This record gives sequence, C-alpha cells and structure tokens, in this order.
Amino acid sequence: MNPRSKKSLRRLLAGVVALALTSGPAWANIVASIRPLGFIASAIGDGVMPTEVLLPDGASPHDYALRPSDIKRIQGATLVIWIGPEMEAFLTKPVAALPADKNLMLSALPSIRPLLMKGGDHDEPSDPAHADDHHHGEYNMHLWMSPEIAKQAAFAIHDQLLRLMPEKKSQLDANLLFFTAALTKNDKNIATMLAPVSGKGYFVFHDAYGYFEKHYGLAPLGYFTVNPEIQPGAQALHHIRTQLVEQKAACIFAEPQFRPAVINAVAQGTNVRIGTLDPLGTGIALGKASYVDFLLQLTNQYVSCLEKNL
Repeated sequence: MNPRSKKSLRRLLAGVVALALTSGPAWANIVASIRPLGFIASAIGDGVMPTEVLLPDGASPHDYALRPSDIKRIQGATLVIWIGPEMEAFLTKPVAALPADKNLMLSALPSIRPLLMKGGDHDEPSDPAHADDHHHGEYNMHLWMSPEIAKQAAFAIHDQLLRLMPEKKSQLDANLLFFTAALTKNDKNIATMLAPVSGKGYFVFHDAYGYFEKHYGLAPLGYFTVNPEIQPGAQALHHIRTQLVEQKAACIFAEPQFRPAVINAVAQGTNVRIGTLDPLGTGIALGKASYVDFLLQLTNQYVSCLEKNL
C-alpha cells in the first residue's frame, strides 16, 4: 500500500471512530430484566429496536448477581425495563445511574400501581404507595402474570419509545394495536381452556401466580413458600400434606428454576400428580406474539395436570 493510500485509510478509520463515539453505543437496544418483560417489549419494539433479556434462561430474579458484562449492557441500553427493587434488587444501583427516560420501572407507574395485589392476598388490589422496600415486601411483584398489567406495561413502553424515537410513531402505534388485539382475543380463548379445571384444587411451589389465578378464576389451595430461596417450614408442610391425604388437591406444581425434593417428599404415598409451571417462559423466543405464547404455555401447563384428575 502506498503512503497516500495509507493516509486515506487512517482518515477513514478516524472518521469511523469519531462517528461511533458521537452516535452512542452500537448495541443500543431495549434491555428487559426478565424474559416475560422481554416478551412485551419485543412486541412493542418489533421493527423499531431489538430487545435483549438480562437474565439468562434458568436464572431466577430472586437471587441473580450481575456480571460486568451485564452492567455494560445496562449502560449501553436505549431503554431498561424492570419491575422494581422488590423483585430485582440487583438492578437498584445500576439503573439509578441512568437518565430518567431510559429507566422504566413498571411497579412505580401510576397506571399500574392501583392494580397491584398484596402478597398472599389474591383478592384485594391495593395502592402500594407505602409498599415495603425490601425483597418480597407487602405487594406481589409478579406483575407479568396479569394480562391487565401487561397491557398497561405495553402502553408505557410504547409511550417511552415514542418519546425517544418520535420518527417511529407509525410502527410503534401499529405494534401496540397488534399486541392489544392479540391479547384481547387470546384472553377469551384462555378463559375457555381453563374453565373445565377452574374448580380443581392445587398447590404451587411459590407465590408467583396470583394475578393469573385471579384473572382466570382458578382455585389454588396455597403455596409452599413466598420466597423460593427459603424452604417451607414444618407447619406449612404438615398443612399441605393433610390436604393431599384428604384428596383436596389434584396437583402440585414445581418450576423449572426450582425442583425442591420437598415436593416429592410431601406428595409421596398420595394420588396427587406433580406438574410443572414455568413462570418465566423459558425457551419462548422474543417476538410480536411471544407474550400471548407465554400465557398459552402456562395455560397448557395448568390444564395438562389438572384435567387428568377430573
């Protein structure tokens, strides 16, 4: 290469570097804390901006520890979507450093706050203005289990992306319309699918499904634990065992992220079936219909265990 060509190449490279430094991170995208939030975000951001999920498959938001690469992804994101410190305590400090328009904390939104339920009370929505600021506090933070809250989250993501990228209004509007229409249509289908098993009693491993159960009129008898990192006490296990022996429960549901031996031990010697519920939608690819696919997968998991005991 002659000197003139080398000089031209250096100028070209310098220009590329300067452009990269002034135009922001090349990986700019939406970062959702957990996969179900990624389902909603990817539907609204479809064709506008890619969505990434922070937690890898198999990890639980209850005990996740951020890696240095995770911090870089958060800092480089155009928008970070999470639930709040009660669910993802590990995100509290990293997102605090972000500009307000890049930090979307769903549990704090005025449209969602009145829809939150108290933890352990699946019948009474409450205003969490004075919610405890600790892990698994007063309110149930498994927000993605509620189709109603998912719709409000979609509106919020749409509005935030619109503020960031007003030139993408037509695509964002179309994506929101597609999401809400699909959610409404499948809401009726899911209700029909669950109706035959709505009276069947069951236990879940941890208290993650209250919004879904209330919305579709299911009949949970209880759960083994509120925090999946803490094993249930002897009194709770005795209560569950008694109901199993008396045949009040048709199923016990474990989870892919948590397969405690205590479930098998309690069910031993009874006719109860052991099923699996996946509250994080492991294996479902992000896309326009992924949140609906998640709800349908969860529905099929309930039905596949409960219907065999009719």
